[in-house]
Order: sequence, then C-alpha cells, then structure tokens
Amino acid sequence: MIDKIMFEIPCTEGTIIKRNSQFTMTVSVDGLAVQCHCPTTGRVGNIDLAGRPCLLSPSSSPERKTRYTVEAVSLDRPEDFPKKWIGINQNASNRYVERYLRNGGFPDMVEGTEVRREVFLGESKLDFLVGDCYLEVKTPLQHLQVDIPDYVKTKKVTPFSSTDRMTRHMKELASSLESHQRAVMLIVFLYDNPGFRVVERSTNYEQVKATVEECVSKGVETWQANFRIDPEGVSLIGYFRIDVE
Repeated sequence: MIDKIMFEIPCTEGTIIKRNSQFTMTVSVDGLAVQCHCPTTGRVGNIDLAGRPCLLSPSSSPERKTRYTVEAVSLDRPEDFPKKWIGINQNASNRYVERYLRNGGFPDMVEGTEVRREVFLGESKLDFLVGDCYLEVKTPLQHLQVDIPDYVKTKKVTPFSSTDRMTRHMKELASSLESHQRAVMLIVFLYDNPGFRVVERSTNYEQVKATVEECVSKGVETWQANFRIDPEGVSLIGYFRIDVE
C-alpha cells in the first residue's frame, strides 16, 4: 500500500486574480499575471475565487497554451502558513483512486488489485472494474462542505440541476448486479470532509433521491473517500460507507 502519491514536480503557489471562463484563470505567480488551465468547468461551491491562494502544477507539453493547471484552492489567507487545500481537479481524482486501487489502498471496500479502467456497461462507460466489482467515482464541487471564513467572498448561485449522468450511472451499477457480485458508487473529496450530505437540493431532488434509494435497495453500495492535497503530493485520509440521502 502506498502512503502518498508524489507529484513529479512540486506545485507552485499562486493567488487567483480572476476566473476568465470555464477553462481558464488568471493567477498571480511571483507578481506576474499568468493564464492557467482550470480543470473543472463547473463552480467551486459558492465562493468567489478571486484572491484565493491556489496550487499550480506545471505542464511539460509544448502544445499547451497554458503553463499551469490549477490543482487546488484554499480558503486561508495568502499569508497564512500552512494552508489547507481543496482539490478541484476532478479528472485527477480518478488517477488518485486508481493508484490506491492498484496498490491495495481500499481493502475494506474492494478485494484484489486487478483493475480495469473505463469499462462499458449498458449505455455508460464506468470508471473501474475491480475484480468482479464495478466502481464509479464522483467528485462533487458544487457545494463545499467546509466552513467559509467571513473574509472569503461568496456568490449567489442557482440550484444545481445537471444530475442525469449521475442517475444514469447509478441505474447502470444496479443493473450490473444481475451478473456481478458488487457495485460501488465512490464519492471522492480532495479535502477532509467528515461525511457527505446534501447541502442544497437540486431542482429535481425528489426524482434523484427515489432513483438512488431504488438502486441502493438493489445492492449498490455508496462509499466516501477523502484525500489530502499539498504542494508535494496527494494522500488518502480515509474512506467509509455512507448513506446518500
């Protein structure tokens, strides 16, 4: 089992000037304004990212238009040390989960280390097949389950409504139990979250809740994993079964 996934190059710390679009942010790095890739197209809670410290991973690709990717943000002040980080790279969370799966990092959740990536099931492509268990990863960022300091600016946000993909994957996981022993929905947080809860109901909450309850009744398991990110790398804090309401 691995203790920590180390970045090839430690992250650089910067301060976000503004989010320009779904895909880019302007970040102050050593006093210079630098265009950086934003790895999440959605919102990061209800916080205004301007003025927030961030961690940047460098890109070695000469074809990249942006030199850095914003890996995490902090609700601490730029001068605070050490800082607590909230990872926002949702694609990277799958890579972290895979590394721990392949190294026996989730022994209470899945058995074995035979891992296949992006396996088709019905009309969906699920993240992993571990032995005889389908496993789908979700890394929610629409709501941050942390205390927001008074000095952090927040924004009024509209209720979240894009839940089709999540409910479809839950149904596919449930259907997989007809021929497989287990199916797991793993909710990942790239920060220390004591326990997943619905902070704000989506516009179609009742429909989503009914679908989840039906799939859980058929045997789909819901688990949570918390990771810690710092400038040097990422480590698994812990994981446990949860009830998704």
